[in-house]
Amino acid sequence: MTNSFDETYPNITYWVRTFGWIEVGQDEYSTSVIRALNEGGLVWEGDDNYPSLDEAMQALEAALAECIKEFE
Repeated sequence: MTNSFDETYPNITYWVRTFGWIEVGQDEYSTSVIRALNEGGLVWEGDDNYPSLDEAMQALEAALAECIKEFE
C-alpha cells in the first residue's frame, strides 16, 4: 500500500497548511529545484540538482523540520 503525501512528507504538509508554500522547478529567478516561502519571502532553497524529485522533496522535508521549530 502506498503512503499518502501527508504521511510521507508531514513537515511539508504542515508548512503549506500553516506557514507558507513551496515551489518546485527552476525559473528565471532561481536555479534551485525546490524552495519554501512565506509572506516574508524565501525561507529555504534547495540545491540546483537532485537525482530525483523524491530526493528533492526529502531534502525539503528535513529542512522544514528545522524551520518549523523556529516559527513555532
